[in-house]
Parts: sequence; C-alpha cells; structure tokens
Amino acid sequence: MPQAGIHSMAGMAVRKWTPNKKWLMLGIVLGSLLPDGDNFAVAIATVTGGLTEGLHRTLTHSLFFIAAIVIVFYGIAWLSKRPKWGNLGLGLGIGVLMHVLLDLVGWFNGVHLLWPLTTYVNFWGNVSIPEWWTKLMSPIENLFFALYFLLLASAARKRNTDSDYLPKLRKWTWVQGILFVAFLVMVYTMKSGFLTIFGAVYLFSLGLAFAITIRMRKTVEALAN
Repeated sequence: MPQAGIHSMAGMAVRKWTPNKKWLMLGIVLGSLLPDGDNFAVAIATVTGGLTEGLHRTLTHSLFFIAAIVIVFYGIAWLSKRPKWGNLGLGLGIGVLMHVLLDLVGWFNGVHLLWPLTTYVNFWGNVSIPEWWTKLMSPIENLFFALYFLLLASAARKRNTDSDYLPKLRKWTWVQGILFVAFLVMVYTMKSGFLTIFGAVYLFSLGLAFAITIRMRKTVEALAN
C-alpha cells in the first residue's frame, strides 16, 4: 500500500476542487487515513494468536464500506438536523475511495474492493518485488508521516490557524524523522524482531496522524477556502 502519509497528503491535495462545506474537507483527509485502521485488527489477532488472513485491505477497503459510511452519516445528519454530519460522511467516503484507488495503482498486493465477495482486485499480480524495496517500504512510512506533518504546519502558517499547536507539531515531526532514520538502519541489520517493533510504532504513528488531523481541523477546513 502507499504509505499512510501519502494518503493523507493526497487528501489535502484535492482542496482546490472541494466545496467549502463544514467538515467536508476534514472528512476527506480523515477518510484517506481511515482504511489502514484495519492494521489494529491485524495487531490484535497477532498478539492473541488469532488468524490475520482477511483482516487487511478487505472490509475497510471495499465499496460496501464506503457506501455504509455515507449512509450512516447522512442518517445522523437527518436525525440531528445538522448537515455537517452528512458533509463529514461524504468526505469520509471520498477519502476512503481515494485511498482505495491509490492502493490499487500504487501497491502490489491487491485490494478486496468487492468485499464480502472473495475476489481481490490486483493490477500488479505478475510483478516481482525486490526484497530491498519490500524492506524499504516500512521505514519510509515514518518519513511520509513527517512530510504530512510538515505540510499541515505550512498550511497552518499560511492561514494563521492552530498557531498554538505548531511547536508540539514540530516535535512530532522530528520524532517521525528520527524514527525513519532509525528504522532504515534496523530493517537492513536486524535478523529478527524488526516487524514487531516497527508494527507497534506504526500503529502509534497512524493513531497520532488521525489525532493531529482532528486537533488541526481548523487548518484542514481552511484548505477549502
């Protein structure tokens, strides 16, 4: 899959074509991150000794999931008489769809697009991936998290939003940069145990990116202005 940071930056990139509707842009960026939350299910299954097959790039990467999100949030908007919830749901749906499309064109393992049907969609099924490239994909997750945080900081400075949070965001950006360098060394030198360490840190970083996006929602929302 393309790195989570790439997905979030892609979500920000559609700002020029996004109507200025409350929570729509926020939904798009969060939705771009959301599908890879299924890695938490993989982690739980791994720790508890359960089966991990069918947990990643299935439900959360499917057209069914996109439709369900939009329908549920439009229902909340209708019941609460607050259109912003419908905007959020539409944004989440758009973000998830963008995530899925990027995974289809940018990664090699395929996506369970028509879940719960059993067929994966994989445009790269006959491509052999070099081992060095497979290993590199893990450390650069943290590099793209850092780049996403830098992009958020730049947007906040240009729009004079979330200024109070920028010092803390700078620290998290440095943390991700340091993790990138550390994991880049570890992935090519450690003979065992790397994926356990990296997996735990990756889940933390993914949750952090989600939390920071919500914390900086004023900046994200201002992107559409």
